[in-house]
Amino acid sequence: MEIADHKASVRERVWTELRKVAVPDSRFHFDFGEFIADFEGSDAAVARLVDHRFYRDADFIFITPDNCLDQLRLKALQDGKTILMTTYSIKRGFWVLDPAAIAPDLHLYASTLDGMERVGRPVTLKDIATMPPVDYMVTGTGAINLEGVRFGKGHGFFDAEWGMLYRIGRISASTPAAAVVHDCQVLDETLTPDVYDTVADVIFTPTRTIEVSSPHKPTCGILWDRLDPHMYETIPPLQELKAMGL
Repeated sequence: MEIADHKASVRERVWTELRKVAVPDSRFHFDFGEFIADFEGSDAAVARLVDHRFYRDADFIFITPDNCLDQLRLKALQDGKTILMTTYSIKRGFWVLDPAAIAPDLHLYASTLDGMERVGRPVTLKDIATMPPVDYMVTGTGAINLEGVRFGKGHGFFDAEWGMLYRIGRISASTPAAAVVHDCQVLDETLTPDVYDTVADVIFTPTRTIEVSSPHKPTCGILWDRLDPHMYETIPPLQELKAMGL
């Protein structure tokens, strides 16, 4: 409970600063508990990510549906990389954006949450299990410390995505994970990650590339006895995973 309280206080402090540089969402305004915001300088942060070896070496990238990653999804399509992503809150599961199947003039549209469901392809966990391994996991987050421990919105979506992909064998503890954030979201806080918390290998801000040594990568899959019942009820891939006995 102390960790949860500490995370909540960190989020509130960071969100006060983030509001000064964040781009409001058309649906959620500045309610950072409901979305991961885009921010001033996100193009520079994404440029740092694109210049990094993890991106250069990746062909199949998981990118979260966060506002600050629209530009990355566009760039990845333009670079011929296949994208795996989820819908908002994972409520309509996983989707694949294959640049070979999407006309170049639709890449910008496909990189948005509305567009990706119209030009992308929905996939089940069973489908994903037949695809190549995911080379790289990229997420936005509410805040993050210098050890790569994320303080997200508090819903645990990225940890659930990691857990599902891990259980079906598409990622491993060696799969790199990155976070894209504004500098005001990077904190000098100490926090011990929980067993299911996914820690970033590298953090990209508009001004810095922060490498993390020996980040914690969960190998527990989904802890069903600790999973929020609402997540299970509203996220079809979690129901599919449980039906698979994983």
